[in-house]
Amino acid sequence: MSIEKRQMKLGAFFMIPGHHVASWRHPESATEEILQFDLYKRLAKIAENGKFDMIFFADGYAVNDDIDSAIEHTVTVRPDPLTLLSAISAVTTKIGLTATVSTTYNEPYHVARKFASLDHISGGRAAWNVVTSSKNAEARNFNQDEHLQHESRYERAEEFVNVVRALWDSWEDEALLIDKKAGRFADPDKVHEINHKGNWFSVKGPLNVSRPIQGHPVVIQAGSSEAGKELAAKTAEVIFTAWQTLEEAQRFYKEVKGRLAKYGRSSEDLKIMPGVFPIIGRTEEEADEKEQLLRELIPEKAGVGLLSVLISYDLSGYPVDGPLPNLPNVNEINGGKSRFQLVKDLADREQLTIRELYQRIAGARGHREIKGTPVQIADQLQEWFENHAADGFNIMPPYLPGGLEDFVELVIPELQKRGLFRTEYTGNTLRDHLGLRRPHSKQVEQTLKKLS
Repeated sequence: MSIEKRQMKLGAFFMIPGHHVASWRHPESATEEILQFDLYKRLAKIAENGKFDMIFFADGYAVNDDIDSAIEHTVTVRPDPLTLLSAISAVTTKIGLTATVSTTYNEPYHVARKFASLDHISGGRAAWNVVTSSKNAEARNFNQDEHLQHESRYERAEEFVNVVRALWDSWEDEALLIDKKAGRFADPDKVHEINHKGNWFSVKGPLNVSRPIQGHPVVIQAGSSEAGKELAAKTAEVIFTAWQTLEEAQRFYKEVKGRLAKYGRSSEDLKIMPGVFPIIGRTEEEADEKEQLLRELIPEKAGVGLLSVLISYDLSGYPVDGPLPNLPNVNEINGGKSRFQLVKDLADREQLTIRELYQRIAGARGHREIKGTPVQIADQLQEWFENHAADGFNIMPPYLPGGLEDFVELVIPELQKRGLFRTEYTGNTLRDHLGLRRPHSKQVEQTLKKLS
């Protein structure tokens, strides 16, 4: 019997109009269309034609008012991802639909209902990227002066995810009868209150949406801090993460996969997908030219502002051609701890000035940046994939739509030629694409336990 060759998973990470902080200034970016649905429909169709597993939208709940230059020099408007993905579901048929929703500034019932609805509407293609938020600007939009402390955010997040999953399970798969002749819409014995009372939430249930097509929409997590890794081992089915070197990525991959067994999970239950920012040229010279253009477009204030946000430390008063100042210990940071450490390590390792550092992170924001011809890009992805540093990648185009078109037209055929990526979809749901099992309802599991 032949063993099926392992294939990489690919997500199309949409930061509109591109991931580079100056993408909106790129002559080929669709900046004028950032609130027009036709742009998003076009991008989704390009990704689906490329056979991507999913598209993914990040999100936040504030304009960053900590840095004066944010509104003037960066794109600070974006549509709500769940609203957008509901519309995209109507113009696509296969590709997964991932939205970021924070556990810090929402309630479990709302989130469970929205993602269950998206899963039904899309035919089983919904995914939830679980984040805890990290900015005080967001706190001030939700009746708070300061953001919750890091440890508290993750405690709340774990309970939040557990409540959402319980609500998805509050309807068993066979609960809907829709028996018009007998006058029975649903079986009350298969619909359950969850009666949750915890440290953060009290939720009676049941949900007023029947069980999602996938059982649960796919749960994705993006943190790489100690608390984030533990939450992922307990709850996540995909991790979006950021690493600069093969060795760092391999350590993370081994450590997180190694935590799964204590929660009764196997390594196949969790897919690790680092972010990758590709600059693609048909020749090396063309790739170099594309990189140089992007660097020339960065307003200095925007570069310093982005770097300040990433490390949760205001650098606006420091000379840009000097080194980073003495920064606080990572344990003193109440923002994104893993990203703070990653950016600081990059600056220390390569002895970068503030300007050099913001030029390095202006596109990938701490994720891995790769540059070259399609063959060279494929080589770099293959190296990580085959050396247990990744199960796939979250692709971060520098500008849109051109950066995505380059990847689909130039890199994906090279990956397909090597047998590393699908040529056609073989399933209909996102779980099918990712090779993730459909979870049993907790109510069913409890019944099976009683019978065994």
